[in-house]
Amino acid sequence: MLVLPAELTHAQAGACLGMLVQALRRDPDALVVADASATTVFDSSALAVLLGCRREALALGKGFVVRGLHERLASLAQLYGVGELLPAQS
Repeated sequence: MLVLPAELTHAQAGACLGMLVQALRRDPDALVVADASATTVFDSSALAVLLGCRREALALGKGFVVRGLHERLASLAQLYGVGELLPAQS
């Protein structure tokens, strides 16, 4: 499971994505779960981080889902037309 930080803005995005991708590559599970439930301070860079994790997961042949996506961030994803790329964990 990938755990996103409480704050994920442009200032943290690059370092955060790098750490999450490293963790994702070490994870033997076939399904990557990105836990965004603690992320309450964010901008559109949070979407870029999630999409980067998704891209890496798919490149490794893994599935990708998001848990606890904040309602405002989910709305932003829909506005940008990428909501369907960040499926919620069922």
